[in-house]
Amino acid sequence: MSRPPRAVFVTLLTAGVLAGLVSGAQAAPGSSQQATSTTAAPLVLPPAKAEGVAPTAAGVQKAMAAALKDPSLGKHFGAYVYDASRGKPVFSVGTAKPFVPASTMKLLTTVAVLEALGPDHRFTTKVVRSGPASIVLVGGGDPLLTVKRPTDPTSFPTRATLQDLAASTAKALLAEGVRTVTLSYDASLFTGPAANAKWQPNYLTEGIAARTSALWVNQGRLTPGMAKRADSPALAAATSFAAQLRAVGIKAAGLKPAVADPAAKPVAQVNSASLGDLVEHVNLHSDNDGAEVLLRHVGLATDNGGSYAGGIKGLGTTLTKLGIDVTRARFEDGSGLSRTNQVPLDVLAGAVRVAASPDHPKLRHLITGLPIAGFNGSLDGRFAGPGTATGTGFVRAKTGTLTSVHSLAGLARSRSGTLLVFAVATDSSPPAKALAARAALDRATAALAACGC
Repeated sequence: MSRPPRAVFVTLLTAGVLAGLVSGAQAAPGSSQQATSTTAAPLVLPPAKAEGVAPTAAGVQKAMAAALKDPSLGKHFGAYVYDASRGKPVFSVGTAKPFVPASTMKLLTTVAVLEALGPDHRFTTKVVRSGPASIVLVGGGDPLLTVKRPTDPTSFPTRATLQDLAASTAKALLAEGVRTVTLSYDASLFTGPAANAKWQPNYLTEGIAARTSALWVNQGRLTPGMAKRADSPALAAATSFAAQLRAVGIKAAGLKPAVADPAAKPVAQVNSASLGDLVEHVNLHSDNDGAEVLLRHVGLATDNGGSYAGGIKGLGTTLTKLGIDVTRARFEDGSGLSRTNQVPLDVLAGAVRVAASPDHPKLRHLITGLPIAGFNGSLDGRFAGPGTATGTGFVRAKTGTLTSVHSLAGLARSRSGTLLVFAVATDSSPPAKALAARAALDRATAALAACGC
């Protein structure tokens, strides 16, 4: 539930937090931003500075102690805090064993794909020729490809659509006098099993997750906004494309799988939103399907192939390249749906740490896409209970939730101006205490924002 009265306040606070990450930044070329007064306001806020004493282990421990003693966290809980302003770890507790990360796993997937491909990369869905009156719909692994343009003009990010692809395809075909085609579809960019064997079986049958495909629309949903998924997302996408072609004067038949000739003549194409925008979407909304597609792209970008195995191998090598020690981690997917993922808290915090570092500007979308405490995304309904108000607007974090598993990983701006990166988690919370466990983690991270430490 959103809380509109706080929206402007939180937005201003968040701008202050992010300002610390853009030291030395300049306005984009061609920017037309102007102040409404006669005195021009700066286009970029000055960077926040850490003032006063540096945070200490004793200070952070004292600040978080009450929240971390909450019995709803169960027997296996922990916290890790890193001073990003000064570049050093500050405090950890309960970190001897890795944790089931749940959806905080998405931080690792998204930071890896940003590193591997860069924030400006786009995924292309195209139509190519396979004969005079034969075409192939080729999937490029666009996680947000849809059938039609959203009715909400403010929808973010902008989606590529089969509607636009069909219009461009029809224009090219009709110009040649072609009105009937044989349509095939190619989803061969991704390989291996489409469903993760480490997931609970009901995830697929109940629509919690889709069979991952390089060609799908609406993330494999049979009806937009509904849970039920297609058994063959690629066939469903091709069927939708044929319907869109018919609507613009092209009759399409066939609908068989194929592998397009890489040298085939292109007819039309549509491009996804930028990877940076896709990463923001995945983390803000905890998009399981989007994360699984991005994991496959990590595999492809690291020459390990577009399978689950390739993606997981590429994930490990990319995180290691970024200076994150994954030797104690076990990765099973990209979304965190698998309960067999095992990730140390310093690894989860490490994704945020490197993204916030001035040495890695192309990773910044991981930070800007983190939900804001009490304001948007998966933190919209959080930070509303006692002891959490100090975190509103000053904490940005990715959530993780499975039965008995609750986690937060992100950053907080402390009262002294220090940027603290953190990961807090439990994977042993009693199921009946889920709300209390989440509230305890909210209090723990709000305490970081409140403390001088």
